[in-house]
Amino acid sequence: MNINMTLLLQALGFAIFIFFTVKFVLPPLAAAIEGRRRQIADGLAEAEKGKAALFTAQKEADKIIAEAKARAAEIVAQAEKERTATIEASKNEARAAGERERAMAAEEIAQLSVKAKEELRDRVAELAVAGAKRILAREINPQVHADLLAQLKAEL
Repeated sequence: MNINMTLLLQALGFAIFIFFTVKFVLPPLAAAIEGRRRQIADGLAEAEKGKAALFTAQKEADKIIAEAKARAAEIVAQAEKERTATIEASKNEARAAGERERAMAAEEIAQLSVKAKEELRDRVAELAVAGAKRILAREINPQVHADLLAQLKAEL
């Protein structure tokens, strides 16, 4: 065999191999590579969309948290107002109850004072009658009358 013929046959075999590879092997590989490239590009695009969605969701969450904090502050302020109003109402009610008790005590003291004055008048009247009886029971003597009056003064 001739070396040229061998080289020619090897070149022809290599050309067939190249043709066969280009025709039947490379298109599926190129399609697989293109599919993988598209998949990676889609994944990157989805990742970007995810980042954007995450950023949007984070902003929305921050907004919701801020609204919740504001609402909580409003609720606390309202509760504080209600607590203050309740305390003031209780104080006013206690003052009114104290005034009623004081008025009732003053009225009771006035009644007791009137009763004590009446009892004192009755006692003074009794003593005056008793003194008059003693004076009339004894003989009329100025010295004895003065002594009896002094006794009555001491009893009063």
